[in-house]
Amino acid sequence: MDSQFFFHALIYLGSAVILVPISKRLGLGSVLGYLLAGMIIGPSALALIGEQSADIMHFAEFGVVMMLFLIGLEVEPQLLWRWRSSILGLGGLQVIITTLIVGFIAYKIVGLDFNQSLSIGLIFSMSSTAIVLQTMTERNWLQTSAGRNAFSVLLFQDIAVIPILALLPLLSPDKVAVNVHQTHATLTEHLPQWGKTLVVLGAVVSIIVGGKYLSRPIFQMVAATNLRELFSAAALLLIVAITVLMTLVGLSPALGAFLAGVVLANSEYRHELESDIEPFKGLLLGLFFIAVGASIDFDLIAKKPFLIAEIVIGVMLCKLAILALLSRIFKLRVDQFMIFAFALAQVGEFAFVLFSFAKDLYIFNQELFNILNVVVAASMAMSPILMLIMEKFLLPRVVKKLPKRTREHDTIEENNAVIIAGYGRFGSVTGRFLKANGIETTVLDANSDRVDSLRKIGIKVYYGDALRIDLLKAAGADKAKLIVIALDDSAQVLKLVNIVKKHFPNMHIITRAHGLNDTYELMDAGVLHVFRETVDSSLRAGTEALKIMGVRAYTAQRAHDLFLEHDEKSLKKMAAARHDKKKYINVLRKRIQELETIIQNDIHEKPIHTHTGKDMTTLRLKDETEEEEV
Repeated sequence: MDSQFFFHALIYLGSAVILVPISKRLGLGSVLGYLLAGMIIGPSALALIGEQSADIMHFAEFGVVMMLFLIGLEVEPQLLWRWRSSILGLGGLQVIITTLIVGFIAYKIVGLDFNQSLSIGLIFSMSSTAIVLQTMTERNWLQTSAGRNAFSVLLFQDIAVIPILALLPLLSPDKVAVNVHQTHATLTEHLPQWGKTLVVLGAVVSIIVGGKYLSRPIFQMVAATNLRELFSAAALLLIVAITVLMTLVGLSPALGAFLAGVVLANSEYRHELESDIEPFKGLLLGLFFIAVGASIDFDLIAKKPFLIAEIVIGVMLCKLAILALLSRIFKLRVDQFMIFAFALAQVGEFAFVLFSFAKDLYIFNQELFNILNVVVAASMAMSPILMLIMEKFLLPRVVKKLPKRTREHDTIEENNAVIIAGYGRFGSVTGRFLKANGIETTVLDANSDRVDSLRKIGIKVYYGDALRIDLLKAAGADKAKLIVIALDDSAQVLKLVNIVKKHFPNMHIITRAHGLNDTYELMDAGVLHVFRETVDSSLRAGTEALKIMGVRAYTAQRAHDLFLEHDEKSLKKMAAARHDKKKYINVLRKRIQELETIIQNDIHEKPIHTHTGKDMTTLRLKDETEEEEV
């Protein structure tokens, strides 16, 4: 194998491993780290890689296809149908309006001819699927309304690539159209229009039918071999086959992969597919971003800095304005509009393919083609920076100014001896347990969506903020015996504890703590009954594990009780030492050693409880039976 291959692999991987962690540490995100790596090692900087970066980009674009497949696995067909208005409405309007406005500016103001202007408008309407989805995934924005609408627009853009590819040959000079078709051959190029339609529909149907009926027996056969690498190979084969099929019929490979993912969303092999493809997707996307950074022609930027800057800034501002308008039409909240608009303001990776196709059609000359490619790459490089500015400086200002929800708290019609503040995963279990034992509770929760959902299933919950003293009084806090504080936010838990101790000192307090630090703070506040939410479930799991390993039920339960008793006793010592790191570590180490000694001594002192393979419950039942017979 050519040693140059290993050298280039070393350069790509080394630059990513060095720069991406630095970028993440600085809060810039992984995408910008990859782009910076490409800029530094590219031909315009250190020149560690040369023209082969373009070949790498074509290979790495496969990462975008994989990403759309994985996203499809998370999207059920019913969900896609519910999003139809945003996909067709928001996505369609974004492409059409951007094409018209950018094309008009290029034609009337810049002075390009009509065919060039229309081509630029169509191509500049695209946004970067790779950058947008990667950035939103890292920031957990994909499940927000901004994330869902951005994904809808990107999905429509992927669909729009198909008619754009069909339209561009119509904008080229007649004399070169035949030659170009020969260069970009597909199975449908010599067919009549009705034949092309049938082939395209056949390709889509084959993906749906194959995913629904053929994939399961194939994956069953592969899984039966118990070879993990074979399952990975099968998963990659599936995506490669879809990519080849979509390319042959002239469709977007990313769209085909997404469709296959949607079809397999309910498959029992969905999680295996995700885990096997995820590493390849991440690596290929990283290579793609590095190749984009390396493709930026800094020499051209140095020769025409003002022209490039004007086009990049103009295009991104134009798209921001259009996206802002659409956000208002589709009634996105201000904070969601900012995430949505800033995320989609760049030009996407499909522009490289479409501009190259248009150049082969002689729509653009070499000079204009080079300028447009630099604009695309520069806008993609600017996108993470723009998102960072929005997230760090603009979004916090907007969120502070957002109007608060005006829903009034409910009128509380009952007073019970127990009040539960917060009815999430902790409070709901406690409340149901008390109710099952005949103890009625008054439940307060400030999450209106949760309140509405609980009421639909017949659970009585009052909407209101338990931190309000008047609401606590209305719930009967003056006469109540106990309050269970199960709020999700640790700071609010501590604040409510202080309110209760000050205004309702006769009421007992039980609180949920998320971890040791919360526990220490609540103990300092004088709370006697603090329950760490994972301790009981973890100890129950450990107790069950002892039983499975052959330990008697009685012995396992005793070990559980000893562990919990010692753990709670040691909390005060740990709380007192927590501000001295060295002392805290020593106390923690001593606590672990003491606990092991106590449990081991208990086992040796009571040999009747040691491992025998028999359960104490069985022994007791046997004794009781013998007594009855006597």
